[in-house]
Amino acid sequence: MARCCGCSVRCCCWLLVLTLVALAVTATVVFVRYRNGGQVFPLPGVPDPKYAEALAVALQFFQVQKSGKLLNNEIPWRGDSALDDGKDAKLDLSKGMYDAGDHMKFGFTLAFTGTMLSWSVLEYGDAMRAAKQRDAALDALGWIMDFLINAHPSDDVLYIQVGDPKADHKCWERPETMSEKRPLTKITTKSPGSDVAAETAAAMAAASLVYKPINGTYSSSLLDHAERLFAFADKYRGAYTRTFPELSAYYNSTTYQDELLWAASWLYHATGNHSYLSYATGKNGKEFADLGNPRYFSWDDKRAGTEVLLSRVRFFASDGSDVGQDEVLGSYKETADAVMCILLPESDTAAFRTEGGLLYVAEWNSLQHPVASAFLAAVYSDYMATSGKTELTCSGKSFTAADLRKFAKSQADYVLGDNPMKLSYLVGYGDSYPQRVHHRGASIPADVDTGCGGQEWLKMSKPNPNVATGALVGGPFKNDSFIDNRENVRQNEATTYNSALIVGLLSGLVSSSVAVAQSLS
Repeated sequence: MARCCGCSVRCCCWLLVLTLVALAVTATVVFVRYRNGGQVFPLPGVPDPKYAEALAVALQFFQVQKSGKLLNNEIPWRGDSALDDGKDAKLDLSKGMYDAGDHMKFGFTLAFTGTMLSWSVLEYGDAMRAAKQRDAALDALGWIMDFLINAHPSDDVLYIQVGDPKADHKCWERPETMSEKRPLTKITTKSPGSDVAAETAAAMAAASLVYKPINGTYSSSLLDHAERLFAFADKYRGAYTRTFPELSAYYNSTTYQDELLWAASWLYHATGNHSYLSYATGKNGKEFADLGNPRYFSWDDKRAGTEVLLSRVRFFASDGSDVGQDEVLGSYKETADAVMCILLPESDTAAFRTEGGLLYVAEWNSLQHPVASAFLAAVYSDYMATSGKTELTCSGKSFTAADLRKFAKSQADYVLGDNPMKLSYLVGYGDSYPQRVHHRGASIPADVDTGCGGQEWLKMSKPNPNVATGALVGGPFKNDSFIDNRENVRQNEATTYNSALIVGLLSGLVSSSVAVAQSLS
């Protein structure tokens, strides 16, 4: 202000005009409303070229992983595959995506991939559009949803797996040439799987919101499937890996309770029906949510995601409204706050991170937790900034939306090469990235038919002949080291759900909302 007084009258006038324009822009474009009582999303600014480029790379992995009759295929070494999936049950389960470097379709993680892609589009669809990547995200999402719809042929039947993991993992071959039997696994009233049914319901409910302004008929179909699946999951309770214990060696579900709350939360957002919110805040919420105990977000544990999603309701509730004063909903937000406190490196409750700055939770697929956590932090920071409730208190210390965004960026930057190895863990991004990703299709030349016994391509020391562009590999060890070896599964295998997480994180960083930009200035 003192400097303005020392300027010419013309200078002061222009400052006043610019201030008024900025206020007008802020008032008219900071928020985009999409459903349910004035809840809001931030609008993007100018795309950050680094994150926009990384986002474009990350989205390509969904093209690499597609099963079925490929349309507009731009991956030269990929072709049609698994066209007969589902025929034993007179279903078309040819679409969907392969889980990782294998050729399995695991419904549990595939549905989680769909949920996270949907959440990313809902929060950051405008940023994706600004980076010219929204269509790619919708293409991937639709390929997954088409599979999930076909996998739910009746109210109480859901096909949750295509392929035999034991047989599949013994083979090393391209998906285009595989000829082994691909048995189907389903859950029913007598063989329950509440976790996978509820995750599928969550995916479809979230996707119904994405498609509502695009294709109302498709959106309604997704929501109908979601509601019926949730009812099935809730009525016939049980974890799918208890029903099929042999599957616990692959994606063992520790409990189904978190998925029920997760699905109810998404159904509330998709329908506006308060019975779903009551499900999450009533008896089931009190029994299943474990409120007050912050956890990490992953394909197995959805509690942190649910806490952030329901905090959204709390952030944007009108003063004095029922949801604004709901004690259990308040506990969800308090627990979400505690999750954020764990993530902030300067908090007294900060979790362990490597010397290079990576949040480190697990040795196997070590990037899953930091990327998932960073996505939640980016989302939460935007909720704080756009709601005006900008202070987060951790053991008496105050933090801001900008602090959370700084954490989110630090994890993304680590992934993209700002780490002790100077290696991008996102294949195809930057000048240095893993060359021997544990991926069957990428490791075998497109003109070679190995049959099941192509292990020579698994064991060869040369780089993959094909680049699995967009693959987010498992990640470094606790000491920030990484071994680029094709047989190093724990570090060098990429998964489709990891790609959904990094797409969400990068979309959140492509551009800042006006409110966040102001808090950083």
